[in-house]
Amino acid sequence: MSDVRWRIADLLPHAGTAVLLDEVLACSDTGLSAGVTIGPDTSFHQDNGVPAHVGIEYMAQACGAFSGVRALRAAGSPRMGFLLGTRRYLATRAWFTDGERLVVTVDLVYRDDEVGVFDCVIRCGDEAVATAQLIVAEPKDVAGLLGRGNGMDDG
Repeated sequence: MSDVRWRIADLLPHAGTAVLLDEVLACSDTGLSAGVTIGPDTSFHQDNGVPAHVGIEYMAQACGAFSGVRALRAAGSPRMGFLLGTRRYLATRAWFTDGERLVVTVDLVYRDDEVGVFDCVIRCGDEAVATAQLIVAEPKDVAGLLGRGNGMDDG
């Protein structure tokens, strides 16, 4: 993987504390790695650290960042995406603890114009602490999907 010139906030439609990842570490045509360091200022932080189930969102944001890089490379802009499903999310622990540096890697399995499937791994050092396969969508017509402009949201 290469091409790490991307700022994570430029790749996702999220803002402020909704951006959970710290940085893009590597990106290629088939995958992306991002990093997050767990600490008291990390979103979703509790007394024990960050609950491991938040790893699903770390993975989803890494998938979104991958799509954002692809869009920017094609002179477009990142689109809003949705997590459609998670297959076999398995965390080997209940918490990501303070001071841990997590590396979230997503590898493209399948992609068409609007749907993608990614194999995802979160590592802490050499240890895989969470794995899953995510199915994500990037609809071209988000407003239509959400029912805007078709009378569904009118009083």
